[in-house]
Amino acid sequence: MKIITNFKEAIEAVSRRAAGLSPDVELEQTVRQIIDEVRRRGDAAVLDFTKKFDGVRLAALEVDKREIDRAFRRIDAALLAALELAAKRIAAFHSRQKRSLLRDNTKSKLGWVIKPLERIGVYAPGGTAPLPSSLLMTAVPARVAGVKEIILATPPGRDGEVPAVMLAAAKMAGIDRVFCIGGAQAIAALAYGTESVPGVDKVCGPGNLYVTLAKKMVFGTVGIDGLYGPSEVIIIADNTANAGYIAADLLAQAEHGSGASAILITTSRKLANSVNREIETRIIALERKGIIAESLEKRGLIVLVDNIDQAIELADLYAPEHLCLVVKDAASYVGKMKNAGCLFIGEDSLEVLVDYVAGPSHVLPTGGTARFGSPLNILDFVKLTTVINMDKKDVRQLGRAASTLARAEGLDAHARAAEIRLSDIDRGGDK
Repeated sequence: MKIITNFKEAIEAVSRRAAGLSPDVELEQTVRQIIDEVRRRGDAAVLDFTKKFDGVRLAALEVDKREIDRAFRRIDAALLAALELAAKRIAAFHSRQKRSLLRDNTKSKLGWVIKPLERIGVYAPGGTAPLPSSLLMTAVPARVAGVKEIILATPPGRDGEVPAVMLAAAKMAGIDRVFCIGGAQAIAALAYGTESVPGVDKVCGPGNLYVTLAKKMVFGTVGIDGLYGPSEVIIIADNTANAGYIAADLLAQAEHGSGASAILITTSRKLANSVNREIETRIIALERKGIIAESLEKRGLIVLVDNIDQAIELADLYAPEHLCLVVKDAASYVGKMKNAGCLFIGEDSLEVLVDYVAGPSHVLPTGGTARFGSPLNILDFVKLTTVINMDKKDVRQLGRAASTLARAEGLDAHARAAEIRLSDIDRGGDK
């Protein structure tokens, strides 16, 4: 990977990569047309787009529950055990979130109640390979939050069926209904509903650029959890870091796709050179070496800085999805970090564990949205309703100010709604 030693040049390079990938107008028009067609023609449009984009002709969009049960029995025992471990840890982590964050307050005059969403749609990408981990990372927190009904949309494989591992993960996550639909057409079906697919309240989960644009376009009709772009990692490392581990983690990130971004920021020229040599050696044996090489060429980078504070400045500018601190006394720098989707402390906090089995959802803000966004979490699946329980004493105390503000805004009906109550209270006391 290219090594940058000038800090000003590093700021410019990181800024360019933080800008992410912008869709062209033609692609946006294509996605809009897909959404409009699904909204207008329902199942027929979804079936047509599935034939066009996935190359399969489906007899039905929904997967039979008996097929889901069979899939659960068909997959390898070791894989099933790994899925069970992941599901349990994801549930445990988000259960702790629920206990800490979701507390009603109905005893005070001004309070709130928190209710789970009724029905959500989970999108789980397939593409070149099924991703049961993304399914679990999205659906399990929803189930823990108490969502009443969870609908899954995931693309068919080349044989026209949802891969068995996806169906097993769906059963494990407590998915209620599974639909064999991918791409923008899946998002449109979930948002607007079709003859077969029920409309949902919120669409969650990562996907390709078509999926991301579709989520953006249907927002307002339904809620969305976020807009997720290509995967990102920044590793901040010093001369105590293991070059082999750093290289392995950068390669793992680049494996996601040619748009993925893998960046090392280090205070050590020796480490930078060692990591580059390790990458050159290790990439040869990897099955996706072509994709990895393209990713590292386009969006990979090594930056040499004078100190860790400069590294943190660059990382905050980028606001990466994953930020790894592999430096001496790594925990002491946590309070200085401002923008990151997930923060990894020390070389044993490796990203691949969070990708699969650690517990927190791996659905994270990308493309600089970690400046204001959060990982998918328990709060994505609930809504808060404010509860007002006031009395005449409160009306007497606050009504005149409300009336004054209403008249300043030219809303006399608002003012009179307060004034009529004030008049009645003045005539009859506080009773």
